[in-house]
Amino acid sequence: MTVARNAFDPRVPLMLVLSVATGLVDAISVLGLGRVFTANMTGNVVFLGFAAAGTPGFHGVSYLVAIVAFLLGALVAGRIGKTLANTSLWRWLMIGAMVEAGLLWIAASVAIGFDMTSQTSNVQLYAIIALTAVAMGFRNATVRLLKVPDLTTTVLTLTLTGLAADSTLAHGTNPNLGRRISAVVAIFVGALIGALMLSRWGLPLSLTVAGALVLVGTIACALHPFAAKPAGA
Repeated sequence: MTVARNAFDPRVPLMLVLSVATGLVDAISVLGLGRVFTANMTGNVVFLGFAAAGTPGFHGVSYLVAIVAFLLGALVAGRIGKTLANTSLWRWLMIGAMVEAGLLWIAASVAIGFDMTSQTSNVQLYAIIALTAVAMGFRNATVRLLKVPDLTTTVLTLTLTGLAADSTLAHGTNPNLGRRISAVVAIFVGALIGALMLSRWGLPLSLTVAGALVLVGTIACALHPFAAKPAGA
């Protein structure tokens, strides 16, 4: 899906809003659920290696639950995305947003009464991890179908690589410079907000706000005339 050069692309601000939500979700999972990522699977694979080596403080079950749940979310989104390829973009975006927000809100309700201090490995902990990871897997598959350059909403490694490798210092032309910097700032801001909210108001409210952010941002994008185009165009 392409847009004319210099034309406003409503997907870009949406990707940045989703990136803020990613920072929020990862702050919630890492700080509130015990060193586990539910949006960034690279970290989980690394942590799983630590757990396999018997490193204290790393629990393999949490990482496996997150990875499997993330894959499940991506699988379901991929199937739905192919089914809706000929429908309007706004419909696909709204379905994705409602699924993600709904799962985050269910996780918020499950998190009521959860003891973040002890972070006991029990059904409640794994349920929150699974719900948020499915939501983020679904989101990642949705974003992948949107094909917005330099905005993945969850991973910054390639974004930072591009900033340096394509910079003037590397005799590059700084393509999408503003977009790349904005992506980094968005996840940073989300993580900052998430950490502050978690310490003051706990898991339920933080997860609720993350879901609301996803839904409101997507509605704003879906209202733009661009969203009337076919999702697979």
